[in-house]
Amino acid sequence: MIHQFIKGLPGASVVRGGDAFGADLLEALPRLRRYAIALVGDRSLADDLVQDCVERALKNRAALKDDRRLFGWLRTIVHNLYMDALRERRSRGTTVDLNEMADSLSVSVAPSDRTMGLDFTRAMEHLSTDHRQILLLIGLEGLSYRDVAAELEIPIGTVMSRLARAREQLRMRLQHYEPATGRDRAVVTLAEEK
Repeated sequence: MIHQFIKGLPGASVVRGGDAFGADLLEALPRLRRYAIALVGDRSLADDLVQDCVERALKNRAALKDDRRLFGWLRTIVHNLYMDALRERRSRGTTVDLNEMADSLSVSVAPSDRTMGLDFTRAMEHLSTDHRQILLLIGLEGLSYRDVAAELEIPIGTVMSRLARAREQLRMRLQHYEPATGRDRAVVTLAEEK
C-alpha cells in the first residue's frame, strides 16, 4: 500500500528512476513502520504516520545533509508528526471509532497472551513521550546511547537518565497490573537489553 502511495506523490520519480535516495527510502519502510507501530500502538495510525512521513521526506529531500542518517531523519519526522497529532487531539478532544479498534495492538494479540500484551500496552501508553521514545530507540531499534544522543541532539547523560526513569516507571506500572507474578520481569527485560 505504501509503495502505491509513493508512486502518486510529487517527486516520486526519484523512487522509480533508480535514485539512491528512493531506494534507501523504500528499504527503510519496514523498520520505520515497526517503529511507528511501537510508538503509537495502532497499526492503522502507524501506517498513516509512515505515509505522511514519506510524503514529507520526498518534499523536503534537500533538508537531509547526510544520506547515511536517512533512517534517523525519517524517525525524527515520524516522531514530530506524532507529536503534532497529539497536540491536535488534545486541543479538540478524543473520539474513538470502533473500526479503528480492530487494528489496535492491545486487542490483536492471541487470547492466551492477551493479558500480558494489554498490560504492556497500557504501561507503555502511560509513559511520557520522551521516555517511550528512548525505550523504543534502545530496546526496539537497538541503538547505542551515543547514537540516540546524536539523533535526539541531547547529552548522553540525559539519554541514560531518561532510560533509567523509563525502565523504572515501566516496572512500576507492570507490577501494578500483576503484582503477584514475575511476568513484569520478562516484559521489562526486553526493554533493558542492549
